[in-house]
Amino acid sequence: MKVLVLSCSTGGGHNACGNYIVKEFANHDIVCDLVDYFSILGDKSSLRAEKLYLDSTKGNGKVFKSVYKLGELYSKTGITSPVYALNKLIREKINKYIQDNNYDLVISTHLFPAMAITALRVEGKNIKLINVATDYTCIPFWEETKPDYFVIPHDSLKQEFISKGFNQEVLLPIGIPISEDFQNNLKKIDFQTDKKVVLITSGSMGFGKMKDIVKSLLKALDNIYLVVICGNNHNLYDELTSLNNSNLLVKGFVNNMNDYINSCDVVLTKPGGLTSTEVAVLNKPMVHIMPIPGVENYNSNFFASHGLSLVSNSIDEIISNTKKILEDNDLQKEMINNQKNVINKHSASDLVDFILKNVEVQGIK
Repeated sequence: MKVLVLSCSTGGGHNACGNYIVKEFANHDIVCDLVDYFSILGDKSSLRAEKLYLDSTKGNGKVFKSVYKLGELYSKTGITSPVYALNKLIREKINKYIQDNNYDLVISTHLFPAMAITALRVEGKNIKLINVATDYTCIPFWEETKPDYFVIPHDSLKQEFISKGFNQEVLLPIGIPISEDFQNNLKKIDFQTDKKVVLITSGSMGFGKMKDIVKSLLKALDNIYLVVICGNNHNLYDELTSLNNSNLLVKGFVNNMNDYINSCDVVLTKPGGLTSTEVAVLNKPMVHIMPIPGVENYNSNFFASHGLSLVSNSIDEIISNTKKILEDNDLQKEMINNQKNVINKHSASDLVDFILKNVEVQGIK
């Protein structure tokens, strides 16, 4: 069996999820490659897609909100979307790539490649496809895809996906895939402080009014040591470093986020589906900060409704929720217990096990 995982550079969650799937297949000695969908189209396509996404999240995500809402409205019409039509146009490039590299199964962690593969399947191409949702909702236009199976984050979301036209038999509510490697062999980082450690991760794109949030937290809470992961946002890194505060540690992109999460007392994060799941599988109290209007509202609503996080829509709420969670041990224990009950720690391994037992490719099960 040879597996292709297709992702897109529109936020880091899709790629991270793909990497977790690759690692889990590697644990079974199965060849699995992660490829950026846009890289198949041309070297510059991926960079353009990433920039387009980043630009849409500026100004508190107003452009992203408008596009997402438009997508929701269009999705309700039942008319085939221009998004599907655009991805259908490039289906032959994708088909050639799959055939040239002898892949038996395609797993898509993003809507766009799932649409292109769907177009090929509609034309009769025998390509096995598994979709993976990386947010706690059925985003607009997923319903235009026709996978063999669809991995969704939780059983309580089944009805939403069914209402969009998916048969219950294709839905696999095993959770957003997080590999066992992410959770094993964790290290404790010595921050050399006796204060409570608050970790802020702004996401791979470094979105948000982070400088204002950091300054306000340091001013309001004198009993915390703040660790901020800026991701790929170099301007944010420079801005925060210039604060020159002894209770502030600023980091850029890190490849051991699990160790940072493991070493803190509470995590403040944007409500990306993948990042939120990472925090939850490591059982850390969590505060969601300023959701980007659209899909992140659905993510934060899911986590808040299941008692997995506190949601903050303003800097004042961020301060009050951080203070509340640090001071309330019972709340911390309750949140961690809810995380253990709701979020599947073995999601990636469960997915690979399911594939090996149920997905038939070229006579191999």
